[in-house]
Amino acid sequence: MTNVMDKAALQDYLSKEFGPVGAALSIEDVTEQSVTLRLTPERHHIRLGGTVSGPSLFMLADVGFFFAILARLGPVAMAVTTNASIDFMRKPASGKDLLAKCTLLKLGKILAVGDVLIYSVGEDKPVARSTMTYSIPPK
Repeated sequence: MTNVMDKAALQDYLSKEFGPVGAALSIEDVTEQSVTLRLTPERHHIRLGGTVSGPSLFMLADVGFFFAILARLGPVAMAVTTNASIDFMRKPASGKDLLAKCTLLKLGKILAVGDVLIYSVGEDKPVARSTMTYSIPPK
């Protein structure tokens, strides 16, 4: 199966449909199996101690995986998270953007399952890892 939305279409959807949440996000790369989403942390993403907050990392994983689904299926507004797990493995590098590589492992008729690895830009070791399952509405 090939993608229905390319990088430009996904970025346009992100800008139009995600309002302030999408302001710090950008589509970095799109393949048939994955989407890489960038978070440029803003002040409200930073928690005490000067690191990107856990909720911001979860948002990056969740939105990124949603866009991996959109790339393949097109705008499916009612695709929703049904299960999510996240492991916070190390502190994000200070002052660096984050990249979430969101990989589709299974895209069925009613469920999509995948993995997300989040990295600080320029770093080899992941900051966080998430597994995601989305419910896809029937056509």
